[in-house]
Amino acid sequence: MGIGDWATASDRKQKSYSGKAWLVGAGPGRADLITVRGLRALQAADVVIYDRLIGVELLDEARPDAELIFAGKRPDHHTLRQEEINRLLVELVRAGQQVVRLKGGDPFVFGRGGEEALALAAAGLPFEVVPGVSSALAVPAYAGVPVTQRNVATSFAVITGHEAGDKADSQTDWDALSRIPTVVVLMGMGQIATIVQALIAAGREAQTPAIAISQGTTDQQRSVRSTLAELPTAIESAQIDSPAVIVIGEVAALHDRLDWFVPDGASAGLVEDEPIVWPVAWSSNPRLVQETG
Repeated sequence: MGIGDWATASDRKQKSYSGKAWLVGAGPGRADLITVRGLRALQAADVVIYDRLIGVELLDEARPDAELIFAGKRPDHHTLRQEEINRLLVELVRAGQQVVRLKGGDPFVFGRGGEEALALAAAGLPFEVVPGVSSALAVPAYAGVPVTQRNVATSFAVITGHEAGDKADSQTDWDALSRIPTVVVLMGMGQIATIVQALIAAGREAQTPAIAISQGTTDQQRSVRSTLAELPTAIESAQIDSPAVIVIGEVAALHDRLDWFVPDGASAGLVEDEPIVWPVAWSSNPRLVQETG
């Protein structure tokens, strides 16, 4: 089913004279957790710019003639800088392409989707945000951990581990977080000891239940449950690797009774390694260079 078969009349009018960008949330890792609208946009796209934290099977949903551009990031290596991704989106849409920017989880939850939308808006180009199932909610659910639970946790916070440590301009309020029933940490494995120390120093009980869940929703899902104080040691002992979601709060203890997910062979895992495909940067794309001068 193509874009013209399911998009709104406004979308079809835009497509008739220009390209468009679709900022699509791919979901938490399992390919079949993408939304219907996200899947349809992916199947109709001329170009797919994708991250590494997506279900690898999703790439098979792209058209055979679609360009697949890898833009994955690791803490120590960015295939494309964010500024290059923004520029690539703008140039492709200006060239009349239907472009899907496929991002793990939800594009507006620590996905820099807002930055990409701002770049497109500043260029006066059409775009649509297709929300995705965030790993902050789905990964705990696949480990039997509801982030809220009546009489246990009536609120939760989602934070990035990149704000931990000695970052001078950090906006993380550890005192406030220590009082929120459930704290979900994304991208926190490299700073887990610092995060634990900061929460305990702010008043969180050291014996608070906690869990780390790696490769959540995929067949590679693994987890370790412990107390907050013991979590860094437990993660190291169990060899839990990134990407992982960390949940701190009484709800983490529900994992012991609600751990329901059994790998079923339906999710091969995430796009972890940089594929050998072109272009790896906008300037190396002969077609794009030709079309944009």
